[in-house]
Order: sequence, then C-alpha cells, then structure tokens
Amino acid sequence: MRTKLRRSKRIPLYLIWYVFLLVGLHSCADKKNRIVQEESGNIPQMDEGFVQIFDGSTLEGWVGDPAYWHAENGLLVGEVTPETLLESNTFIIWQGGQPADFELKLEFRISETGNSGINYRSERLETVPFALKGYQADIDGKNTYTGQNYEERKRTTLAYRGEKVFIKSQENAHEPGSLQANVINNAWQNREIIESLGNSDSLKAKIKAEDWNSCHLIIKGNHLQHYINEILMSEVTDLDSVNRKSSGFLGLQVHTGPPMKVEYRNIKLKEF
Repeated sequence: MRTKLRRSKRIPLYLIWYVFLLVGLHSCADKKNRIVQEESGNIPQMDEGFVQIFDGSTLEGWVGDPAYWHAENGLLVGEVTPETLLESNTFIIWQGGQPADFELKLEFRISETGNSGINYRSERLETVPFALKGYQADIDGKNTYTGQNYEERKRTTLAYRGEKVFIKSQENAHEPGSLQANVINNAWQNREIIESLGNSDSLKAKIKAEDWNSCHLIIKGNHLQHYINEILMSEVTDLDSVNRKSSGFLGLQVHTGPPMKVEYRNIKLKEF
C-alpha cells in the first residue's frame, strides 16, 4: 500500500507582497509620527524611573512657611490671602537633595491673579527665609509668562515663551556689578535667539486658564527644556560658565502681589 504524499499549498505571491506592503506602511507611519512629535515639541508620556516626591497628604520632605503652604486632597497648595500678603517671594523647598541632571513632571492649577514657578538648580538665601535664587520655570494665572525660563534673583529672563536661545556671560564678568549691569528691562542681554519654537500667543492658546496643565522639565547638562502640556515652550543652552549652576534645590513659589492660589499634584522626579 503506497502512502499518498500531501501537496503543500503554496501561498499566492500577491498575498506575500500585500503583507510586506502593510508592514512597510505601518513602519513609515510610526516613523512619521516620531518625526512629527520631535518637530512639534511633543514628547511621549513615559513615567519609567520617576519617583513621587509629594505624598499627597503631608508636607513631609518639604520645608516652607506654613502660613502659605499646606497639603489637602492630594494637592500641594500655595495660597496668599488678604491677611498674609507677601513682602518677598517665598518657596516650599524639597529636602530630598539637590538634583543636577533630571526630569520633573507635575500638574498645576493657578488662579487668574496668581504668580508662581518651579525653581531648580537653585541656591537658598541666608538673609531671606524660604527664598531661592536660580532657574525657574515660570507660571502665572494670565499665562503671560507661563513656559518661559526666568532666573530668580539673578540673570532674570533667559528665554521667553517660543524661544530657543544660547546664553553667554557678560563682559568683564568678574567685575563687581557686571551682572546687574547686563540686565535691561528684566532680561539678560547676552542671549542669542537661535530658533523659534512658535508664536508666543499661539503657544499660550495651548495653556488652560484656571484649569489643570502639565509641566515637564528636562534638565541635562547646560540644556534646559520647559514643556507645558507636552509642548516645548522654551529651550536654553547655557554657555555662561560664570553664572550657570549645575545642581541645586527644587522649590515651588508663591509671589508677591494680590491674593492668589496655586495647586500642584502628581509631582514626580527622575534623576540621572
């Protein structure tokens, strides 16, 4: 009795080409997506390696004036009332270290009259309680400044919203008073705009007023990027070897001015 051999069915050539075509199209779509994200300043939501640095219910690990800061319902709240108007800006300062290279993610909501910011690589002042001097991701209720890079008590505005800049040292940098002399109209003069990230008003339209927004800081070496709602708002390359800082304190600010309220939540840090 002979065993009949079964013939294997051949896959039609056109089906093979169809599969290759689908795989190729999918790969091209992925690549195009990545390019669009990079060019628009959008970055993917990935939380691997991040650590929560606010527990949502207490101020453990933070230090600040309790007249202005408290925790409630998962929020870190900074508030200025008519009875507690400020004479100088005050911060709540993270006590877990002085990060150098890091990413910080959080969400914020601020009242229309509010003025706040996220300081990093900052120094504490001995003469003013809970004060910081250093880089700041600016935040305000009218979204006039939100997204820009402002250096508190030092070089002032480094990059306005929509700017990618190079920052350089002032002339005669080691002479007394040279730093203050290089600040005009609240902006550092030795800054070179190398690229536009978009029109400031168009970027402002991406920021929600009196509602929750996300902030993502990517700080590596002398390269400082500020994202709001995953859109790149400002970027600084700090070539100023005299004045730049490579590490320092993290802190959240309430500013002098009218009564205000700012709320922060989901504060996460990843250090490199």
